[in-house]
Amino acid sequence: MSHIDMRQFMCLDDNYGVLLHDSVTGATASIDAPDAEAVEAQLRKYGRQLTHIFTTHHHADHVQGNLRLKELFGCKIIGPKAEADKIPGIDIQVSGGDKFIWSHREVFVYDCPGHTAGHISFSMPSEFSLFAGDTIFAVGCGRVLEGTFEQMYQSVNQFKTLSPSTYIYCGHEYTEANIRFALTIEPGNKALSDRAHIVAKQRANGEMTCPTTLADELKTNPYLRCNSPEIRNILGMETASDAEVFAEIRTRKNNFK
Repeated sequence: MSHIDMRQFMCLDDNYGVLLHDSVTGATASIDAPDAEAVEAQLRKYGRQLTHIFTTHHHADHVQGNLRLKELFGCKIIGPKAEADKIPGIDIQVSGGDKFIWSHREVFVYDCPGHTAGHISFSMPSEFSLFAGDTIFAVGCGRVLEGTFEQMYQSVNQFKTLSPSTYIYCGHEYTEANIRFALTIEPGNKALSDRAHIVAKQRANGEMTCPTTLADELKTNPYLRCNSPEIRNILGMETASDAEVFAEIRTRKNNFK
């Protein structure tokens, strides 16, 4: 199978843009469209024609470039069926459990309600890659805006079934702030403190901290570690369910300064 070139870049204030390109078929996909100008600049830089946009959810900082990019390149927009009326220019509607072929590769769709009601994520197993939007971040997860904590718990923790080698491409660069919070509820986690030092150096050098890997998230992301005895002890929730612990962690993060 031909090689997929993945290029990640920053746009807007803290959004990640991602472009996937197959040099054999010429297919090029953008994960969301946070900023048409930034995406177009990357495409022009490498001499590529955009063929698809994979849309994870309807928030403006993920779809506001859709129509301009479609006008420029005639690309097809794939997005969540549950939010189709909110996705500008959508051509193909998909839901969790669906799969489709992109450039001879299977792409699996996950329902991820919580951040938005119809949020989806895309998994490309052949590339060991998950395009998670605002469901899961490095050492964090998205705010629960339209769904419930229980839904968000299920959305985030379903990714545990993927290979630990999976690269997670998320929607924003939030890692440093997420680590500061995570250390308040699991200060004895050496993997987390070690990662804090690495991320601090990366950010000081202006480097991106993503993609992350599922293996690293399983060791450091509190939303995947709701059964951690230390977290449960600090929260005073030793006998609570994992979903209840998740809700408390997310609530505390909402109020964290």
